[in-house]
Amino acid sequence: MPAVTADPMTLPRIHPAAQHKPRRTKYVVTAPTGMEGEGFPVHRAFAGLDARDIDPFIHMDQMGQVEYAPGEPKGTPWHPHRGFETFTYLIDGEFLHQDSNGGGGSILAGGTQYMTAGDGILHIETPPEHLVMSGGLFHGVQLWINLPKDKKRIAPAYQDLQGSTNTMVTTSDGGAVIRILAGELDGHSGPGISHTPLTITHITLSPGAKAEIPWPQNFNALAYALAGNGTVGSDGQPIQSGQTAVLIDGDTVYLQADPVQEGPSPNFDVFLIGGVPLRQPVFQYGPFVMSSREEVIQAFEDFQSGRFGQVPPDAIQPHRTS
Repeated sequence: MPAVTADPMTLPRIHPAAQHKPRRTKYVVTAPTGMEGEGFPVHRAFAGLDARDIDPFIHMDQMGQVEYAPGEPKGTPWHPHRGFETFTYLIDGEFLHQDSNGGGGSILAGGTQYMTAGDGILHIETPPEHLVMSGGLFHGVQLWINLPKDKKRIAPAYQDLQGSTNTMVTTSDGGAVIRILAGELDGHSGPGISHTPLTITHITLSPGAKAEIPWPQNFNALAYALAGNGTVGSDGQPIQSGQTAVLIDGDTVYLQADPVQEGPSPNFDVFLIGGVPLRQPVFQYGPFVMSSREEVIQAFEDFQSGRFGQVPPDAIQPHRTS
């Protein structure tokens, strides 16, 4: 898992407050598998979670981890969105992005693509030709973040955030690398900027390492195990790759890696996210996340009438080997 990393001994340290309350585990779910886009495997991280527990988030997929043979890498064709933001974090591999609002570029390992769909956008995410031809490792996360009701029709926007811009910190004993991808953690800000208060992190714990992560009391907290095995919460709830834990009631998140890691990864990797719940009506259908059925119907009509913009004349397209 070669996402951007660093020697923990060189990183700033975070510290819980002297008087802190660790969050407990409400429940843990195991993500079912599925296929997305043109046919790449995903784990549906939020399947089985109560929508009230994941608010302000809507949906999350772990893409891969898969080792493609030459000619096998796949992405998504051109498709529409309205009413929310997509956060694509690439751990291994490379993706090309282009959209009808002029955004675009390459997402490299450790980087993120943060797209505000807002009023409506068309976009594509696909591996470049050289990666399709060579094959290789592909692994990442795509997170859907809801927009507040009064911002669902704002102008679309795009943030190209390469791994070199990530803020990295460590725990008091240096046993973990914490990548702050968006929002703020203990006074350290990540590069991603959202329209609702949130924090998105990727944490790597060495075997046996512990982490005490300061976490705002008014945020929810979702810990998804990207790889490896360990425990979460004040109750030491076991969690392993492909599982999500909901953590409640406190201002600190406890994580601990098992001394022996099972599977291909030598470490325990956790995608820890949270934000202020919006507590607003949500009506989702396919690529549209709105506040009501009527607004989704309007989104379909606007998309079909071309109001989301046009696919650029020089648009990238999925590379075919035959």
